[in-house]
Amino acid sequence: MMRRLSRKQTLKVVKELDAFPKVPGDYQQSTASGGTLALVTFSFIAVLVVSEVRFSLTSRMKYQYDVDCDLNSKLQINADLTVAMHCAMIGADVVDVAGDAAINYKNSMQMDPVYFEMSEEERIWHNSIREIREAVADEQAIQEVMLQTGYQGLRHVRPSPTKKIHPFDACRIHGSITVNKVAGNFHVTLGQNVPFNRGHAHISLMGPGTKQNFSHRIDHFSFGSPEAGVVNPLDGDEKVTIDNKMIYQYFLQVVPTKINTYKTRMDTYQYAVTEQDRPLNHDQGSHGITGIFFKYELSSLVISIDEYHDPYWQLMIRLCGIVGGVFATSGLLHLCFTSLYDLICCRLKKSKDSKAGGPVPVHQLPMGPAAAGTPQVPLAPTTAPLTPTGGKILLPPS
Repeated sequence: MMRRLSRKQTLKVVKELDAFPKVPGDYQQSTASGGTLALVTFSFIAVLVVSEVRFSLTSRMKYQYDVDCDLNSKLQINADLTVAMHCAMIGADVVDVAGDAAINYKNSMQMDPVYFEMSEEERIWHNSIREIREAVADEQAIQEVMLQTGYQGLRHVRPSPTKKIHPFDACRIHGSITVNKVAGNFHVTLGQNVPFNRGHAHISLMGPGTKQNFSHRIDHFSFGSPEAGVVNPLDGDEKVTIDNKMIYQYFLQVVPTKINTYKTRMDTYQYAVTEQDRPLNHDQGSHGITGIFFKYELSSLVISIDEYHDPYWQLMIRLCGIVGGVFATSGLLHLCFTSLYDLICCRLKKSKDSKAGGPVPVHQLPMGPAAAGTPQVPLAPTTAPLTPTGGKILLPPS
């Protein structure tokens, strides 16, 4: 018995703590405007919930910056470019700020004779690389999608060059070379390189009147291990000139990058580039050496790119906020509109009643038909109450 009473008391206390009291159905009124607003509210909530769920299920990229503490690693340069000159007339190598020259690249970087003029398939392939690079430069979100999907790029399906009757007129320089992780200069210029103590030189057997042309096409230029989804600013670049004394300079700011996605994990490099080209004319003060120069510097910062999803508890909080917020807002709007509607309708009704003369008082109503020849005496106005007496109603004397 005591247990039952304590249970009843507990239920009573719990009921008194109810923060969501229910309104009886007899006091609720359904209207057409309320039903319409309910349909609109439910539809709007459904759209927002679906949109929020899709947004939460989509991964995003987070960028973080830190100081690069890796001082002992090497830097790999990957190049694939075509120069409109014979391979025997040019040389390619790297010199860094420490004075070290990396010229022993024959096992990794190759020079193959090719045609500078591309076939139709090669032109389509090269234009595709350039269009992808321009699209990524205009919209960074494309680069993020490529990293998330592990896009492999187009350089792996390069079409074979078309054989022609006339001899080769260009040189394709492609491959990789490993250098010190310091600022340096990768260049292609006249003559084969010859090393010597603390430097190197390019020796050319060309005479003063020998024709030279450093028109070039860059299919790929990157740092670090080539990874899927990374588009470089120089991929698909092309420079064509008829001047035989041109110098092309590319100034590159290289940033170490760590990429961690659900598809891959990699340590690579990104770079920003500015370029300059000018004709050489010693009489006008434009000095230099004809060729193509890639001058690069290493950034002291490292970028970490991580792919992540929002935790599910954040999704639940946002969904609760959407449902509760839309319900509260729709109820408030419905109350405001109905109150405004009732106010306007009430004033219009009073205005119509006042124009019609209003209701007629009871004491001014005409009497019923009287007998012939009997004068009708109107009732005098009175405010005295009617007094019941013995079941009869006594009117006050006139």
